[in-house]
Amino acid sequence: MTGKRFAGVITACVLFIFCGLVDHARGAREVNYRLKWLFNVSTVGGLYANVHGLFEKNGLNVTIKPGGPERDAIRELELGYAQFGVASADQVIRALSKGASVVVLAQLFQVNPLQWVYRASRPPVDELPDLTGRIIGITYGGNDETIMRALLAKGNVGVEDVEFFSVRYNYLPFYRNKVELWPCYRNAQGPILAEKLRENQEEVAYFDPAKFGIKFVANSVVTSADMLENEPETVEKFMAALLQGWRESLDPGYADRALETLAQFDQDTPPEILIRQLNITRAMIKPAPDILIGAIDVDAWKQTETIMLDQKLIPEPVNVERVLAVPPSSDAEKADPKKKEGS
Repeated sequence: MTGKRFAGVITACVLFIFCGLVDHARGAREVNYRLKWLFNVSTVGGLYANVHGLFEKNGLNVTIKPGGPERDAIRELELGYAQFGVASADQVIRALSKGASVVVLAQLFQVNPLQWVYRASRPPVDELPDLTGRIIGITYGGNDETIMRALLAKGNVGVEDVEFFSVRYNYLPFYRNKVELWPCYRNAQGPILAEKLRENQEEVAYFDPAKFGIKFVANSVVTSADMLENEPETVEKFMAALLQGWRESLDPGYADRALETLAQFDQDTPPEILIRQLNITRAMIKPAPDILIGAIDVDAWKQTETIMLDQKLIPEPVNVERVLAVPPSSDAEKADPKKKEGS
């Protein structure tokens, strides 16, 4: 083969591959996925699905966008800036109260990671009245304030019987022992705070609202009612890939790949902390072997709405259960739908 002919063959091959890539890109549905917060262990499933081509295999070109205080996923769904997003139950309920048309596709956390950390050397919080006289950190206007007020009410502890400390993005008051109970995300911030105290030969304990019957729903996957009605296949493909990403990233057999993915996006967290974060997250998203990742706890959603009504955070009921796309709650039910009906 002459040099010219060889060059011609190479050029043709390159053009063929390039055209194929262009055609593939044109055929992929462009999708924006707005997270509730920054890239960290609480977003590992989506990051894993994107990095390892699960969305692409389903014909989707997904851009995952970090969230933050100035980002509202539900608002972006309404404006068409995003097709899918992550929101907590209170955000969904507030949006419904204001007339938003939003649908909950999956509940990522079966256990809310928002808990309070305290020094193990302090008296334990075994019963809600044990909160009496404590200095408790809360973020005014945040989920933690709502949850703590619900806990105090349930334990018949008056607000005047505790001392609230206004929390900012600064852990020094907790490190300096000026605040007894500090709100944190057990799976993300918890291991970091625990390691910091361990350096000073101090151990930590956690106050988990769920152990006292308060199930305030955390991160869930949402879309707009229009998206679900007009592009059901896109919704199905997105959720199939996303949930596969969560299943694989939380599977101990894929732990190395999940940690490598996390390290790409969370470069400030040491590898040993990432391992702890992933293990804790696994237990919160799939707390029992037969629970499906993404299962929606309808009773917990109803309780969240009731808490918000009691605290006058919404003016009237929104009947949140009407926007929950409830899948089977366990692998057993998925394998045998009749079991769910009690037969």
